[in-house]
Amino acid sequence: MKRHAMNRRFLGLLAVLLLASTHLIEAQEPTKRTRLGFLGATSASTEKNRIEAFRQGMRELGYMEGKNFVTEWRFAEGKFDRLPDLAAELVRLKVDIIFTTGSTSTRAAKGTTVAIPIVMGFDPDPVRNGFVVSLARPGGNITGLSNLAPEISGKQLELLKEIVPRFSRVAVIGTSTVPGYPTVFRETELAVNTFGVKLQYLDVLDSKDVETAFRAAVKGRAGAV
Repeated sequence: MKRHAMNRRFLGLLAVLLLASTHLIEAQEPTKRTRLGFLGATSASTEKNRIEAFRQGMRELGYMEGKNFVTEWRFAEGKFDRLPDLAAELVRLKVDIIFTTGSTSTRAAKGTTVAIPIVMGFDPDPVRNGFVVSLARPGGNITGLSNLAPEISGKQLELLKEIVPRFSRVAVIGTSTVPGYPTVFRETELAVNTFGVKLQYLDVLDSKDVETAFRAAVKGRAGAV
């Protein structure tokens, strides 16, 4: 699924939740604005493009930050152990909805509240990660988007073969400690046999490892990444 399509679907879903919350609140307190909690595992600067896309999309849907709703921004700055405390802070602020940017922040929010609706910006495998019962019927207080990363691993290799038909080695760069991604790598290994290529797995645990990983891919004579 293309990113802009995912953004539109997510914004539409969030708009429905905001609208429902706004109507409920207006029936009780006409002057109160819906309060959205934003829980990010990285930093505001790292999430800059996503934040601006969110604000633009909400404006297109008729929601003005500061008018229809306010946002409580919380970022862990890459220190994942801070996420539970930040999630608890949002709960204490009595936000109406919590938006999470990925599996790590979703897990922190899930462990903090079962009452406040949580909307995932994306997750590679929300069922196996224990966030929802199923994609069709999430259940509980969590919903949102999945990029279905495990299921599309084979399609990614198929596209690579169309682009570079003769490549025989593919480097897969990812982070083994991120929830859901080990499953992605296992599915990729299964798909590799179908296309007759060899897999070179490169684990990136920190931003400083990215350059090292690409050098390893070149040294390993990978034809695609």
